Amino acid sequence: MSPSRVGDVSSPLVVRSVPLDLSDTLADTPLLDLLPQDAPVAWLRRGEGMVAWGVAAEVRTRGVTRFADADKWWTELVSRAVVHDAVDEPGSGLVCFGTFAFADDPGDSVLVVPQVIVGRRAGTTWLTTIGPEETTAPDLGLADPAAAPVDITFADGALDGERWMAVVADAVARINAGGLEKVVLARDLIATADAPVDVRWPLQRLSEHYPMCWTFHVDGLFGASPEMLVRRERGLVTSRVLAGTIRRTGDDSADLALAATLARSSKDLEEHEYAVRSVAESLEPHCSSMNVPEAPFVLHLPNVMHLATDVAGVVHDAATVSSLELAASLHPSAAVGGTPTRVAVELIAEIEGMDRGRYAGPAGWMDADGDGEWAIALRSAEVHGATVRLFAGCGIVADSDPEAELAEAQAKFLPVRDALAGS
Repeated sequence: MSPSRVGDVSSPLVVRSVPLDLSDTLADTPLLDLLPQDAPVAWLRRGEGMVAWGVAAEVRTRGVTRFADADKWWTELVSRAVVHDAVDEPGSGLVCFGTFAFADDPGDSVLVVPQVIVGRRAGTTWLTTIGPEETTAPDLGLADPAAAPVDITFADGALDGERWMAVVADAVARINAGGLEKVVLARDLIATADAPVDVRWPLQRLSEHYPMCWTFHVDGLFGASPEMLVRRERGLVTSRVLAGTIRRTGDDSADLALAATLARSSKDLEEHEYAVRSVAESLEPHCSSMNVPEAPFVLHLPNVMHLATDVAGVVHDAATVSSLELAASLHPSAAVGGTPTRVAVELIAEIEGMDRGRYAGPAGWMDADGDGEWAIALRSAEVHGATVRLFAGCGIVADSDPEAELAEAQAKFLPVRDALAGS
């Protein structure tokens, strides 16, 4: 299927990035406070990143070639653009944002070039305007505040807890029969409000409560992902791998003991090893050198703890392979698919019982040089008017317990669920 394009123009896009004066009070304003309700885009971590709005250009792709088609469109757009960048920071100049479907089919993926971007990094705040001709800089100001969802209720999605545990038990049986080593199974939860949900409301709360995660929103998909699929910046590539999870209790001393248990858990260490191996094998063809730590560390988040490993490398083909192409080569990793990947993804399609959409696919941004950041769209949800579909997934291995996996999935729903409820 051919890509669909919006906002393509025969004349090149004109891009201008300028630093905001430090005397400007907006230079210290939280970025989300600037974000209007119309076509909002966000990519934030620890108060830095980008917010954006409007659509200067957009492409939608589907199927096996969704990444390649999007990357080709972006390359052509960049080749025609006229860029004036007085900032020269990652994220300044011409930038696109994207979210991609997990599966080859069905699926709907998108790259969008906003009209206005406000970015912040290392003490520098900048404004980027993008359009088919030189655009007058907008008068920035505080946006109208987001309203809380009205009378929101939650219900099971495709499968209730009992039916999902039966699917997990089926997967464990197949693993023990020797068909595969690991499969990641997801479930969904449906939230319904009495009025359309303003996505800026959960974004504010996710950013506040999970500052170490990457809070994002592109084209209806939002979340706070703890897992960086790939970052490419000036020749360096990094990937954060998470696999192996335990729920926090809220008691610091008890959580420290649980963290030690997680670090020694053979089940979780096995699951983590599969995920690290798949990332390292996918990045190796593109890197002249790589660093893969021998043992994971425990990443502490407000609701759960994960085994985590940061894989790093030096890209030898940076001139020809973009961050999006690297993301495509990594997707799906064992952290969201399984091992062996092809067998696991086929099993997901057979028994999971739902369409993941863009859950667990790459979500992030890319600049004109191909540098960028692509997280895995975890702890995420899709908003459509008054309905929000939440997702959570768990890695299933030979000794997984269905009840424990259900409890883990429930814990992974909490960040978005609490953000919608306003807590």
